[in-house]
Amino acid sequence: MFGIAYRMLGSATDADEVLQEAWLRWQAVEHQAVKEPAAFLAKSVTNLCLNQLTSARSRRETYIGEWLPEPIPTNDQDPVDQVAQQESVSYALLLVLEKLTPPERAAYVLREAFAYSHREVGDLIGTTEANARQLHSRARKHVATNQRSDRVDPGKWRLLVERFLAAAQHGDIAGLEKLLAADVVSRSDGGGKVMAARNPISGRDRVARYLVGTLTKFGAGITPYFGEANGEPTIIAADPDGVRAVIFIHFEGDLIASLEMVLNPDKLSRIDGLRGLDW
Repeated sequence: MFGIAYRMLGSATDADEVLQEAWLRWQAVEHQAVKEPAAFLAKSVTNLCLNQLTSARSRRETYIGEWLPEPIPTNDQDPVDQVAQQESVSYALLLVLEKLTPPERAAYVLREAFAYSHREVGDLIGTTEANARQLHSRARKHVATNQRSDRVDPGKWRLLVERFLAAAQHGDIAGLEKLLAADVVSRSDGGGKVMAARNPISGRDRVARYLVGTLTKFGAGITPYFGEANGEPTIIAADPDGVRAVIFIHFEGDLIASLEMVLNPDKLSRIDGLRGLDW
């Protein structure tokens, strides 16, 4: 149930709230009268998420700066489950899912991540099988068009990122520019809680200067570690008091195409729990 809610909402905190509400609904019904408890719970969670997505869109209009999904650690999963699930919970995919309508997102998540049939999806979201099939088809086309397909080998990713970190920490703007794609985009989510760029920064020169300037002003005492979140390698920036940022870096070939920096402390609690691990 958490898996459904998190993939639909992109927020582990909101997913927890949905599960609490679903549990209250389950407690309020006569259990003997429910023929399929799993289906009842899945439908409750799905409907709560659809309502949450509708209200979330209005809340995000007043959100300070960029809104990015909340990262979750995935490196402590069972290996078999991890292989099966990391694609459907990847950060790159969550970013694409943000562009779908709530019904499209529900149809995609239920079908792709949990293998519900089109008939079952229709039952869960309260529509016909034909409409569920159409929603899923539109969502798949959108994902196929917009999701990055160039996944870098983790070893190569680390090597490229080490070069990136060295250039950034030494204030080497020219060196950084050589590692960035011409149309690179940097997005930061501080939620108004910490200093962060409120709008995306694009272009090789602007992104390089922004990164060096940010490190110069706020990088004292921060140590970067290599970690994993959402089935992807990440940079986890921490100081003695805890995690300060989770940074997703996506490549096109050997060049960085995008950086997503989650800085809002409200979105780092699950990652902060890994602080004692040997990253």
